[in-house]
Amino acid sequence: MPDASTTEQERPGSARTALMGAMFLMATSAIGPGFITQTTDFTVKLGAAFAFAILASIVIDIAVQMNVWRVVGVAGKRAHELGNEVLPGIGWALAFLVVTGGLVFNIGNTSGAGLGTNAMFGLDPKIGGAISALIAIGIFLSKRAGVALDRIVVLLGVVMIAMTAYTAIVSQPPLGEAMRNAVLPETVDFLAITTIVGGTVGGYITYAGAHRLLDTGITGPENVGRITRTSVYGILVTGLMRVLLFLAILGVTIGGVELAADNPTASAFESALGDIGLVVFGTILWAASITSVIGAAYTSVSFLTTSKTARRRQNLLTVAFIALSAVLFVVLGAAPVTLLVFAGAFNGLILPIGFTVVLWVAWMRRDLLGGYRYPWWLKIAGLAVWLLTLYLGWNSLGGLADLWS
Repeated sequence: MPDASTTEQERPGSARTALMGAMFLMATSAIGPGFITQTTDFTVKLGAAFAFAILASIVIDIAVQMNVWRVVGVAGKRAHELGNEVLPGIGWALAFLVVTGGLVFNIGNTSGAGLGTNAMFGLDPKIGGAISALIAIGIFLSKRAGVALDRIVVLLGVVMIAMTAYTAIVSQPPLGEAMRNAVLPETVDFLAITTIVGGTVGGYITYAGAHRLLDTGITGPENVGRITRTSVYGILVTGLMRVLLFLAILGVTIGGVELAADNPTASAFESALGDIGLVVFGTILWAASITSVIGAAYTSVSFLTTSKTARRRQNLLTVAFIALSAVLFVVLGAAPVTLLVFAGAFNGLILPIGFTVVLWVAWMRRDLLGGYRYPWWLKIAGLAVWLLTLYLGWNSLGGLADLWS
């Protein structure tokens, strides 16, 4: 368990806020600009059949996150620290993969923030992305960075859900057709499933909430109930946002509206809500983007450090990570849609590798869990999803290369 010098010791009554922050950090990381762009891209391509990919991502999310939160939380150690306990060096290999994927994804997150400010205020996306990065940096430079992080991700998460729910109601999607395709899809697209899984539970996103949980000090077998409940609530919030966004876009596209090629999601919201739709879209996209910038940087840096690293040093490394992401976005000038879809697919390929460490600890290393008897049903569910992610990753390789052809 992390010691008092590295955990944020919670004042009376603040533990609940910290748990909410961990829950929403996972959820807002999973519903970032990548997911918003991916959902629009694949809803236009697949229509109601994309409901199957949404449902598959939620089912996979449940099995992955419940295992990750429980293993990391009960063990009281970060995923790469557990990896090095299992096989020396494997943890740092996992850290390299997660940090690399996190950097790619954070360039996309920064570009998403730029698109959001462009929709809201007409700013150049590069300028908007840079300003958003500075705001995120300010959070980690504050004296109470952990509290600021928790509060902003909760607030912006609620804003995103409320605005997306309103848009979904107004767009009047065909609920019956969507529900039917969720279980009996007209088309099954492996790249779509792997991309949406990678964009919502792959790479750094897998560990965002669990690693934040460690900083609360609520760890060990005696807290397994609180750990489980928080992970489940986070999964429900994430799943709700996925469904609402899909329905909002489907309601527009099903009516035959042709979305703008340069910013399809913006035109979908504008079509549903009129002139105010562009502002609503910009607000949702910016909120999703800046919370994901925060989540990607925080979680990636948690893989570059250990539980003994001083909090100040970790915050400064997080600031440097955000700054590097912003600079790369400005310099590369990559097409946001292509970049965001690629990042999701790339993280989908990382998922089975990192999840292997988690399942190995659950199945074979009870000593790392303080003697905790791991539930058989959860181990079996994790193993089934691990096999599925291997299959999806293999089937997506060709499609991933096609994104750049």
